[in-house]
Amino acid sequence: MKRVINCVSAAALSLAAFSSQAAEISANVALTSDYKFRGISQTDTSPAIQGGFDVNFENGVYVGTWGSNVDFANSLELDYYIGYSTDLNEDVSIDVGYLYYDYPGTPDVDDYAEVYGSVSFKDFTLGVNYSDDYYLETGKLIYIYGGYEFSLPEDFSLAIHYGFSDLDRSTQNAAPGENAFLTGGADSYADYNITLNKSYGGVDFSLGYYDTDLNKAECFDNDSLCDGSFIFTIAKSL
Repeated sequence: MKRVINCVSAAALSLAAFSSQAAEISANVALTSDYKFRGISQTDTSPAIQGGFDVNFENGVYVGTWGSNVDFANSLELDYYIGYSTDLNEDVSIDVGYLYYDYPGTPDVDDYAEVYGSVSFKDFTLGVNYSDDYYLETGKLIYIYGGYEFSLPEDFSLAIHYGFSDLDRSTQNAAPGENAFLTGGADSYADYNITLNKSYGGVDFSLGYYDTDLNKAECFDNDSLCDGSFIFTIAKSL
């Protein structure tokens, strides 16, 4: 709770510091057939309702929050973030920030934070997220990913994503079998997806195929959480 308060306080101070600058407030809401985080279902393959708010300042600073139902930790995830993004030129942009994952009503060990950064060149993005104390205090985690999105006829687009999660088990505090995302002893895993997107009437539609290289033993003895599956999402920006 103290970390949540500190995170919210930092966001409030940032808002106050940049209140003299023009700011754009936006919101988003989505309904998805499954909430997968880095390839692993957070809702036991069930649907999720998600949404968030963002404040973007003209100097590139932004703050926001995002939430979703989950199938663990009191059934709710709330994320808070603050960051900075800017275009270096017409082809290259960068984005850096701090992200806090909060599971209200659960012990502090459930909550954790990451710092992140990414570089985009035209339609290609390469990024990294790092946590020095991952979920359930299991140790240091680094997540490296790349993505590419390109346009198709009739205003469709296709997005491709590949990510790699690596847990430093030398810092792991959890007992065997309590690894944050793996229970079979694996130190790392890959996730990937390919998504077809289309906007129509102000609503965004996407259909994607998501998968990992984890087997059943490495995925809580429940391969349906990590197996390949199609996910359909309807989203609206407000």
